[in-house]
Amino acid sequence: MGKSYGFIEISGVTAAVDALDIMCKTADVEFVAWERKLGGRLVTIIVQGDVSGVTQAVETAAANAIKTPVAYTVIANPHEETVKMVELCASRLKKQEG
Repeated sequence: MGKSYGFIEISGVTAAVDALDIMCKTADVEFVAWERKLGGRLVTIIVQGDVSGVTQAVETAAANAIKTPVAYTVIANPHEETVKMVELCASRLKKQEG
């Protein structure tokens, strides 16, 4: 199976970390990036992996996170422009770490 992205948007950093932990423990997915909006009140977590793993991870986190997600989705075989957008988001995270 090809590359897939999973997104969960949830209210609060603590809930986002909880959702990420659930996703990483559920399936073979890799954390890509996160975005905080509205002062951290909304946090989007992005993971990647194969389609079945990402789907399982996102669905499990959506059902079991400490807060109900605002939105979540899986993009299987993303378009190259979508990949560019996610890579840009990931590069900003790497700059913050460096």
